[in-house]
Amino acid sequence: MLAESGGPWAIPWPCVHEFLSIVTNPRIWRKPTTLKQALDQVEAWIESPGLTLLAETGDHWPALRETLSRTRTSGPKVHDARVAAIATTHGVRELWTADRDFSRFPNLTVVNPAASAE
Repeated sequence: MLAESGGPWAIPWPCVHEFLSIVTNPRIWRKPTTLKQALDQVEAWIESPGLTLLAETGDHWPALRETLSRTRTSGPKVHDARVAAIATTHGVRELWTADRDFSRFPNLTVVNPAASAE
């Protein structure tokens, strides 16, 4: 697993928030993950020595504006553009996600870890 590899990896903070929102949501899951389990999982990631948590920098607005304009992203997909802009301002070039919507951002190579595990 990536977190246990010891190598460098990163999670944008908005992805942590989204993870917590999704896995604990009873409208999505018949038996959602408990809040304690979800928080413990985030704690385990944070304890990984190779993890960097990514947040907006002073360059975020120009990067977000450019990303939105270039890809004509609006509405609910703005959240994805936010993640993409955070990642690219930190030099991230490969994003691991099962969300195909991220393929709209040309500065990121999207890898679906679930697909590569099959």
